[in-house]
Amino acid sequence: MFRFADPDTWGLPDEEPVQVTDRYGTARAVAFDRIHPHLTTRCAWIDHTGELPIIEGTQIRLTVGRLPSGQDPQPVWLWSSKTGMTGEDVDLRWQAFLRRFDIEHTFRMIKQTLGWTRPKLRSPEAADRWTWLVIAAPAQLRLLREAAADLRRPWEKRAEPARLTPARVCRGSRNLRPRLHRSARAPKPTTPGP
Repeated sequence: MFRFADPDTWGLPDEEPVQVTDRYGTARAVAFDRIHPHLTTRCAWIDHTGELPIIEGTQIRLTVGRLPSGQDPQPVWLWSSKTGMTGEDVDLRWQAFLRRFDIEHTFRMIKQTLGWTRPKLRSPEAADRWTWLVIAAPAQLRLLREAAADLRRPWEKRAEPARLTPARVCRGSRNLRPRLHRSARAPKPTTPGP
């Protein structure tokens, strides 16, 4: 039986890709193919009748040289339902796992800060248009971050202009309007025709 805490039960790994990264130093992934979790009749399998299936996959142990926070890195165990993975497949899985934090924070910002879920839209087409507008907003904020002032809250550390988060750019962009070039003049008042 495979036990995470006991290296003697692991056996020989099927893949051992190593990659040098800027953020985490040397990332070493060790993959064990055709490992299956021990399923029980709880949670998702509570209504299952009969013998529980065996779902084989690949168990991946990821260790990195350093963490951006400076803390001591601990190994991370990942499981994928794909079997027969190559070293490139293993690298893709752990990189996708690390990118999920960026995706989760982006969705949180889109919902909370940019109001993705606020409008009561009446048609799917309107919802699609609104979604594309809200998706374009972080790109605009990213382009604007060099010009935005860093209006930070008391508990936030100072950041370089190139490292401002979208929320801080949004907060600091209100001071930009007086400095921006206007492409059109103010409309002239007119009187109605004859």
